[in-house]
Amino acid sequence: MPLLHISLRAGKPDTYRQAIFDSLYRALRETFDVPEDDQFMTITEHDAANFRYGASYLGIARSDDLVFIQITANNTRTVEQKKALFRRIAELLGESPGIRPEDVFVNLVEVAKENWSLGLGLAQYA
Repeated sequence: MPLLHISLRAGKPDTYRQAIFDSLYRALRETFDVPEDDQFMTITEHDAANFRYGASYLGIARSDDLVFIQITANNTRTVEQKKALFRRIAELLGESPGIRPEDVFVNLVEVAKENWSLGLGLAQYA
């Protein structure tokens, strides 16, 4: 049950943002075994004054097309699954909507399964 928060510079068309959603969902389905219709994602757009990044941190040449992707998920995946997810996200976002791999920044936050309520005031995974 991943929850994704995506941040990017303002100004991209709806089709670009929808392609981000679609590519991320596909990557999660392929590498994290996310069930059908398990899609919980938001995109937040920022003007230039409210979006800062290290343009060359760790020797990676980033551009203003940088996308921050924070994924909160259960702490049940292996290191191999995480590496596969990161790779697949970069590949799929490269295909659609055409984001360079240098501009794909992913942060995975792992939580215990009992830390979710998906509605109705219930802890569905506890």
